[in-house]
Amino acid sequence: MKVTLDTNIIYQALDSSVGASHAILQMIRAGEVQVAISVPVFEEYRDVLYRPKTIKETGRSREDMEKVLDFIALVGVATPIDYLWRPNLRDDADNMFVELALASGSEYLITRNVRDYTIDNELILDSFTIAIPSDFLKIWRRRHGK
Repeated sequence: MKVTLDTNIIYQALDSSVGASHAILQMIRAGEVQVAISVPVFEEYRDVLYRPKTIKETGRSREDMEKVLDFIALVGVATPIDYLWRPNLRDDADNMFVELALASGSEYLITRNVRDYTIDNELILDSFTIAIPSDFLKIWRRRHGK
């Protein structure tokens, strides 16, 4: 199963070793789930993880963040975005995640901010499901009998 992760999932997984976001990162690490990655999304991850505020709030070092980014670069399914179509969401920064989910064939776009993708949105996004981490985990566990 392939997923696209909003940056807030990576942040949450690093901020707390308990919870659904951390469990999803562990599933990726175990090879149970694939994560799609594109250059713009990877750069967004890098920008957020290297912020002094993020480092302070998560209690991680810059070296820890580099290891996480190296891991994502290693296991991520690289996906080029070869079109100029823009989803045109309320928050332009969220467009890259929809583009990646579509281009990569992700089944899920996992985010803590579902409203950012659904409120005032004229798009019908039926090729993937937008889910919060806990809902994704429930679906995955039901599907895999765990």
